[in-house]
Amino acid sequence: MLLPGSTLGMLGGGQLGRMFTVAARTMGYKVIVLEPDPDSPTGQLADEHIITAYDDKAGLEKLGKACDVITTEFENIPATVLNKLTDYCPVYPSAESVEKAQDRIIEKAFILSCGLLPVPYGVITTKSEISEAIKQVKFPAILKTARFGYDGKGQQVINNADEVEAAFNSANQVPCVLEQRIDLDCEISVILGRNEKGESQCFPVAENIHKDGILFQTLVPASVDSNITQAAQAAAKRMADKLDYIGVLAVEFFVTKKGELLVNEMAPRTHNSGHYTLDSCVTSQFEQQVRMICGLPFGDTRLLSPVVMTNLLGDLWGEQAKKNPNWDILFKSHTSKLHLYGKKEARKGRKMGHFCTLSEKLEIAQAEAVKIFNLLC
Repeated sequence: MLLPGSTLGMLGGGQLGRMFTVAARTMGYKVIVLEPDPDSPTGQLADEHIITAYDDKAGLEKLGKACDVITTEFENIPATVLNKLTDYCPVYPSAESVEKAQDRIIEKAFILSCGLLPVPYGVITTKSEISEAIKQVKFPAILKTARFGYDGKGQQVINNADEVEAAFNSANQVPCVLEQRIDLDCEISVILGRNEKGESQCFPVAENIHKDGILFQTLVPASVDSNITQAAQAAAKRMADKLDYIGVLAVEFFVTKKGELLVNEMAPRTHNSGHYTLDSCVTSQFEQQVRMICGLPFGDTRLLSPVVMTNLLGDLWGEQAKKNPNWDILFKSHTSKLHLYGKKEARKGRKMGHFCTLSEKLEIAQAEAVKIFNLLC
């Protein structure tokens, strides 16, 4: 058990690392971040910021020797880096866990190995595999690059089989998956913490609304019945158990019009759809991450109030990114709480912050959140 006064390492300097740092320092821990961006959101608040590339040998040695445990805030850290750091101290989640989430082809095979259903898909690594992949799905479909795609990046909508080859060419013929588009009832996600003993606890299931491939709002509690809730939480736990996972894990699901539960993807870290926990749960997902990697008992994941989390993208700052949103509108709402990430530059599609709106009734919270959002710009 690592108690306050211990030093925690963070690989990655984005907003997830920033909110982890706030939780850790509030609890009395020191935080060192390794991140190449000198203006990173995490680096602004950490005790120390090692400004270097993720695979820099000297930087990794400095981080490893200074920390009691190391974690990460995004899944594209090379597995070799995580393995190297284990020479110095424990690293959670493990390189093996992170590696499975870095490649959609590997990830979907892992989902199947857990006895769970991914979205129907085909694999395309060369042109010769296109004809077989087409047999695995119905159209319309989505061609996704196997690596480095998030928030709608690296994705193309495919209306028929004739469009697949051109789309594969436009993706520079990197390995891809061809996913069937699903007739959705809703999208949900499960955030859980799992400790070294193999015990896990889930946060309340969240319902997610996307715009242009980017999360717009998260609604909690989700509008799904108890059977779906229990099935989703059980599926997430099964995946965490098979990974022998330590830390906080997020799993996204599609609920079809027929009531099927399909696994979309997993993230071996805290997650955008878990930001609601900052204001509406006894324990936030970031405090839980601290607790899990330090071997502390679970924090209570109980929901204290229905909540709507709304993302704030750089689009709200205007085309020249020089005009601030009308924050006074948000502050006039006594049930809404603003979280900005300290990013220096607002860009279209870039997550700059979020706000949470709470109410005794979810529909009232959502109406208030939408009203605020529409008046911000």
